[in-house]
Amino acid sequence: MQQLVLWTSEESDVREEKVTENQPVISSLENGVLRLTLNRPDKLNSFNEDMHRALRTEVERAHADDDVRAVLLTGAGRGFCAGQDLGDRDPRKGGDKPDLGHTLETFYNPTLRLIRSLEKPVICAVNGVAAGAGANIAFACDIVLAARSAKFIQAFSKIGLIPDAGGSWSLTRILGEPRAKALALLAEPLMAEQAADWGLIWKAVDDDALMREADAMAEKLAAGPTIGLGLTKRLIQAAGTQDLDAHLDMERDCQQTAGRTDDYAEGVTAFLEKRPAVFKGQ
Repeated sequence: MQQLVLWTSEESDVREEKVTENQPVISSLENGVLRLTLNRPDKLNSFNEDMHRALRTEVERAHADDDVRAVLLTGAGRGFCAGQDLGDRDPRKGGDKPDLGHTLETFYNPTLRLIRSLEKPVICAVNGVAAGAGANIAFACDIVLAARSAKFIQAFSKIGLIPDAGGSWSLTRILGEPRAKALALLAEPLMAEQAADWGLIWKAVDDDALMREADAMAEKLAAGPTIGLGLTKRLIQAAGTQDLDAHLDMERDCQQTAGRTDDYAEGVTAFLEKRPAVFKGQ
């Protein structure tokens, strides 16, 4: 039930700003793009349970809502995400030792699976430091843009842990064993331009151009043939786990599905009529 509240427009602006400040994830949907901003800037957007739940809720929304045709993920303030908030894990406070496997199974892993299985493009705009699980959540997205000043750090070895949130999987598959092991064991920062040169992200851009370019990319993808883009994502993610014969069969089936969409008919018609296609995501 909505509550009716009377205030002036000036008061309304203030109220809205206060609510936004307290949200662990800020979300908005415009032009088919669900924009998600991790919003704990005073903690470099490190995860606590509230932010875990909020992010998962928004990614679930992206799965369920046909009006969402692309997702753009970024961070508030000077960092993208510093991984887990270790303030919640201070051993000096005493008590039982934490079950970090439970944390992964309850919070990180379900969200990562949702991102990977979402058959809509997910763009990540890394606006600053991406450390630990923060870096690995970025690598789970489909296209990663990063500000030139941004850096990626596999910080786990500094506190006696292993790369989680899919890090040991994604780094090895993208970079190969030698670089994956060096990044994980040494925990040295990898600057955005070098990450792009290595193929770990799509590209590095000037800091002041990051969100402008990320927004334009997200809106372009949101205006595209959503089903075809989702099937393309599915195929590319499956390519590393099956042989050519199985993959050819999968391409056949996906192309059959894509060829029956309204967007395919519109794409061909637009091509023949020499005009831009207007896709509806159907």
